[in-house]
Amino acid sequence: MRHVVPALVLSTALATGTACAAPEEIRVLIVANFEVGQDTGDTPGEYQDWVERLHLDETVPIRGVPDQLRRNADGVYGIVLRHGDMDLHALALDPRFDLHHTYWLFTGISGVNPNMASVGSVAWAQWVVDADALREIDDRTIPQGWPYGLYAIGASRPDTLPDNPNHYGSVTDVAQLTKAYPLNRGLARWAFALSHNVTLADDPVIAERRKAWAGYPQAQKPPMVLMGETLGTERYWHGAERNRWAENWVAMWTKGQGHFVMTNEESQHYQYDMRMLARLGYVDPERIMVLRSGSNFDMPPPGVSVTASMGDEGPGQAVAYDNNERAGEPVVRELAAHWGRYRDHIPER
Repeated sequence: MRHVVPALVLSTALATGTACAAPEEIRVLIVANFEVGQDTGDTPGEYQDWVERLHLDETVPIRGVPDQLRRNADGVYGIVLRHGDMDLHALALDPRFDLHHTYWLFTGISGVNPNMASVGSVAWAQWVVDADALREIDDRTIPQGWPYGLYAIGASRPDTLPDNPNHYGSVTDVAQLTKAYPLNRGLARWAFALSHNVTLADDPVIAERRKAWAGYPQAQKPPMVLMGETLGTERYWHGAERNRWAENWVAMWTKGQGHFVMTNEESQHYQYDMRMLARLGYVDPERIMVLRSGSNFDMPPPGVSVTASMGDEGPGQAVAYDNNERAGEPVVRELAAHWGRYRDHIPER
């Protein structure tokens, strides 16, 4: 019997141009969290430097996504996740694209740990650590001897892992059995090796502010490229005691292998979503990279109150946007230019 295609399905396929076209492989996808204005031609946010410097000039609409996918002739794509994980899933489900060999570069600005780096610095992560789900007691009423009132669900005190990991999920939801998402360390080290000598931007106001960080030698240095972990939490926290908690939380969940450098409000969500997409067969989790840049310190310098320091990003944002692209560009260009080498063989160091 001859197979009959319903008229509506056929007309839709022809209208979208997907009736016979093979899915297009995305070589590298740059993922930004927001843009302050237009994608080009005005004051840059997290996305604009990537768009302009890599000439992501062609736009491709994605059903259900408010911002268009951008691409260049080299197979490099970019997207702003204005709806967060909804945009990720919409892209993954779009039959026009093949993401099985795609290298993902999750970018963005963050608060930076002054024990590790300075404002304007850029860090390649080997872990993304989730700090959203936890127990909290007001620090003014915590038991004697506790450093703070934040601790893991299922644990009895701060800085200890729960006895039963199922407090964070179940055996059928492996992605939730831990709060630390490991990235491909070999790929992260390879990316760092390509980028650690790039020339980074600085700012005279930021340079002057660095002098206030007496006793914090890393915070007094000009912007640098380093390796270090990203902590994600929807709470915009600030202060020395919370920085101490973040250092200990990252070390605890990575079993001493990770070092807290950057903190932001979205990385944890996207890594969970990517693991879900990987389990469904849409993406390769070994090709995920996370590159964050410091727009401000996560605590005040000596002698400055927490409230005076909170949210004081000043010129740090512009430098962080700039340096994020500067550090990531050689990695993106290498992957795209030598796709025949990297399509089936993930680089490592």
